[in-house]
Amino acid sequence: MRKPRIALFTGNYNHIRDGVSNTLNRLVAYLDKRGYDVLVFGPWSPRPAMQHEGNYVPVYAIPSPGRPEYRISMGFPSAEKQKLRDFDPDLIHIATPDLLGFRALRYAMKNDIPVVSSYHTHFSSYLKYYRLGFLKKPLWTYLRWFYRNCKHLYVPSPTTMQELRREKVGCELKLWSRGVDINLFNPAQRDPVWRRSLGFEDDDIVVVFVSRLVWEKNLNMVTSIFKKITSLNSSARTLVVGDGPARNKLAKSLPDTVFTGFLGGRDLARAYASSDVFFFPSDTETFGNVTLEAMSSGLPAVVARAVGNISLVDDGQTGYLAGATDEERFTKCLLEIIENSDLQKKMADLSRKKAQSYDWDRMLDQLASYYNEILTFNNHQGSKPSR
Repeated sequence: MRKPRIALFTGNYNHIRDGVSNTLNRLVAYLDKRGYDVLVFGPWSPRPAMQHEGNYVPVYAIPSPGRPEYRISMGFPSAEKQKLRDFDPDLIHIATPDLLGFRALRYAMKNDIPVVSSYHTHFSSYLKYYRLGFLKKPLWTYLRWFYRNCKHLYVPSPTTMQELRREKVGCELKLWSRGVDINLFNPAQRDPVWRRSLGFEDDDIVVVFVSRLVWEKNLNMVTSIFKKITSLNSSARTLVVGDGPARNKLAKSLPDTVFTGFLGGRDLARAYASSDVFFFPSDTETFGNVTLEAMSSGLPAVVARAVGNISLVDDGQTGYLAGATDEERFTKCLLEIIENSDLQKKMADLSRKKAQSYDWDRMLDQLASYYNEILTFNNHQGSKPSR
């Protein structure tokens, strides 16, 4: 009996290490262990940022205009298409509705292969950072068409699901939340020696921001808030974990902030746990992966009131929510935690407790069950047509 065959198409699998690539690599590793055959198609890169999981077919890609660290596959060449044909998938999962995803969808429609998609990027919120707001309406028109041709669209939070329904996305929406490694991201990773090596005193309150350093992460607000809280409270210190094209300019704006550069694995877990409060004003995420990692590490989270955070942070319990442009509220909420150790401890404990319900295996089991709904239905319908 042949294993179920899943073809996964994505705009980022190994050339940038971010929430999307980490999630999809974890998914592929999980599916491999559960007895699925998986073939991944994504952009070719001369300098991959990470070792990928599973079988990967790189598709020729060019640097994205203005953002060369991102790459765009300009189509689906015949050689790669033949690999898909030879693989003979039972299901195609498209993670990015870009040109490669479009070609994969057309191939699936032509060959009567069921398609599912997952919603990883809040595309419309990115437009404002590139002064492309006039494209919002045609973007949603395209996304409605794209997702209408999918059996399922997997969304990371109830808030995102509500937004997609408001935008009249007409396919079956399924909740697929992201998970966190609660053993890795753990308060026990706190390391006072490492804190001191960065120049922090034991009684300092360290506010940490973790992200790829790109301007659409609301870095202007990070600059303003970090300057303000350190001027208003002498115990407040600030830490930035991550790298990206905006790093040099951000570091010049924040000379008193410690920058670690990119950290991963246990080094990242140590950085979270060795901090005291998590700050994240970005409103472009569909799911707050870094917010969840911070909560699992036992940090109160002060974050933007955005679709990626609302389902994670209980306002006033595990942290605070604020409008992405509300500098006054961000400042007030951070200072309230910085100046009240009992509140900080209470929120830290509640954050950790909530994060423990986001176990990765449970989240991936849920996605596999969605796959199996479609695979079982197709098996009951009879054998696939020849292609």
